[in-house]
This record gives sequence, C-alpha cells and structure tokens, in this order.
Amino acid sequence: MMSAKGRIPKPTAIKELEGNPGRRPLNKNEPKPKSVIPRCPAWLDDEAKKEWVRMSKRLDSLGLITEVDGSAFAGYCQAYARWKQAEEFITKHGFVIKTPSGYLQQIPHVSIAQSYMKAMQKFCEEFGMTPASRSRLSAEDQSEGDDSLEGLLFGVIRKR
Repeated sequence: MMSAKGRIPKPTAIKELEGNPGRRPLNKNEPKPKSVIPRCPAWLDDEAKKEWVRMSKRLDSLGLITEVDGSAFAGYCQAYARWKQAEEFITKHGFVIKTPSGYLQQIPHVSIAQSYMKAMQKFCEEFGMTPASRSRLSAEDQSEGDDSLEGLLFGVIRKR
C-alpha cells in the first residue's frame, strides 16, 4: 500500500548502491522486474534515440533500468531532446529579441528549455542520475587507464 504523504521511497537498487546509509531494512517484497534495457520506442525523435542508446547502457551497467522502465526512460529521453533543441536555438539566436516598440523581450525558447530541464530533473531523480545520487555511490573504473569522469561515474559500482 502506498502512502499519500511523505517522501517518495527510493528503489532498493539505489539504496543498495548507496550502501543503505539509513540502515533500515530493505524491502524484501519490492517487485524485481527483469534487469534488461527496454526496447527504444520508434516514436522518439532522433536526438532522443541517441540519448536512449547513450544512457540506457550506463543505467543497465548500474542495474538501474529494467524491462518495465521504458515509458519513464522514454520521457527522460524525449525531454532531453527537446531541452537540447531549445538550448541550441538560444545559442544560435540569443535569448532576447527587440520588440517593434524597442523593448527587449525574452524569447519563448528560454521558458521551453527551463520546462524541459525541470522534466529531465524529475526523471533523473527517478533513475539515480543526479549529482546528489552519484555522490552517494562508490565507483571503480572498468577500463584500464580511463580516468574520465564518465568512466568513474559509470564504472563498476561497489558498496561503501
């Protein structure tokens, strides 16, 4: 039964990766969908599909994506693609325009980018992809000589 109020519980997989810092008993009855990368939806735009390929492999290596996470992950990827498109427009055209009366006005793409950034943030929190989530994980680099940030963040995870 789900509670109507209070903090949204973290998935057990994230608690395990964090080393269960609260030391509370882990939910032994939590549903455990098969840990596989869901099929990328055909309706995603091209940039969203690229993000799907890029991030799904990393989430899979951490055990943070399952067969039932496709819709939520698609939402993240589509929000990413639309945020990127808005940001590219802003980079190319600037973030303000001069109105016919001479006033400077923010272009709509700024608020569009902000909206999609907020949506991405919510999805990232669900998948443990925020800086705060990563700061609680301990990672070892999988490949020899790869000391890149991505290599450290998405390498082999061990509990603290």
